Amino acid sequence: MQEQQIEIRPFGPQHLDAAVCLSREAGWPHRLEDWNVALDLSEGVVAIAADDEVVGTTLLTPYGTDCATINMVIVAESMRGRGLGRRLMEAAFALADDRPLRLIATADGLPLYERLGFRQVGTIVQHQGHVIATQKPGNTEAATKADIPAIAALDREAFGADRSTLITRFADLGEFAVIRRSGKVVAFACLRSFGRGEVVGPVVAPDIEDAKSLLSHFMCRKAGAFLRIDTSTETGLGSWLASHSLPHVSGGIAMANPITRHTNSKTVTTFALANQALG
Repeated sequence: MQEQQIEIRPFGPQHLDAAVCLSREAGWPHRLEDWNVALDLSEGVVAIAADDEVVGTTLLTPYGTDCATINMVIVAESMRGRGLGRRLMEAAFALADDRPLRLIATADGLPLYERLGFRQVGTIVQHQGHVIATQKPGNTEAATKADIPAIAALDREAFGADRSTLITRFADLGEFAVIRRSGKVVAFACLRSFGRGEVVGPVVAPDIEDAKSLLSHFMCRKAGAFLRIDTSTETGLGSWLASHSLPHVSGGIAMANPITRHTNSKTVTTFALANQALG
């Protein structure tokens, strides 16, 4: 099959079942529900072969005019090596307008992203497994609906872009925990269903000890449950997660185009849904 026989079309709900099949073929854990959430928060395109088969996907998730993330870039195994990945990325660029772009690259996708101008800005490590019991922290509490604006503001400071729509959606899907000091929310974490079990993230905290407390808030209730936590190598959480039966199983390379680094030396941030909170 020649490349010109493949058409790029807008990604619609009618393509979700086929997208699930593609992600399973790639070894990704996404359920139909996970794809639904990603599509609701994003725009995207699919690659359609001559027989109306979906052979590629990509999503672009905008965060206002601050930036956008490229997620769920998948090409069917039978279609690889034909330039389809580049076509999908070019379609994502068109959707992005002038927004700065971010993505999490796999080893397979890294060469293409580098050719398209992306450069590494960090390393993401994925920890997952059946968590062991941990002690309940004394400095965390369940968030309320009234806390969502403060959570979104903290997230924006840490991430460098306004993800309030994503935060609000995650509040509907799961639950947040917070740490307060002097009546003010200073740290938060989110737990929600995803893939093989549940995922904790994003997590934003002023230091590693508060990050551990927020993770423990959920882990103490989930002994034996399957949890996934994605973090950056800079947080220093890896050995602690491994000691709680959440070993490092895989990861990715955080990339940006143009290169932008939104860092706060007082903030520990872990991102879940690898393709930037969505996958």
